Amino acid sequence: MNKAKLAYRPVGMALGATGGFLAGLVFKQVWKLLGRQGDAPDAMDEDRAWKEILIAAALQGAVFAAVKAAVDRAGATGVRRLTGRWPA
Repeated sequence: MNKAKLAYRPVGMALGATGGFLAGLVFKQVWKLLGRQGDAPDAMDEDRAWKEILIAAALQGAVFAAVKAAVDRAGATGVRRLTGRWPA
C-alpha cells in the first residue's frame, strides 16, 4: 500500500462515520416528509406491515448510498485540492 492510501485511510474512516450520521438524519427527515408518523419501522417491528417495513428499508438504503457517495466524493475532491493527487 502506498503512502498516499495509507495517509488517506483515517480521513476516509472519519468521513464514513460522518456520512453515516448525516444519512441517518436525512433519512429521518425524508420519512417525516412522506407523512409517516413516528420512527421508521425495522424488520422486527411486529406491529408494522410488510409493505411499510420493506419501503422503509429500501428508502433507507437509497439515502445511505447517496449520502455515502456524496461524502466520499467530496472528501476525495478535497484531498486532491490539497495534495494535487486523487486519494484512491
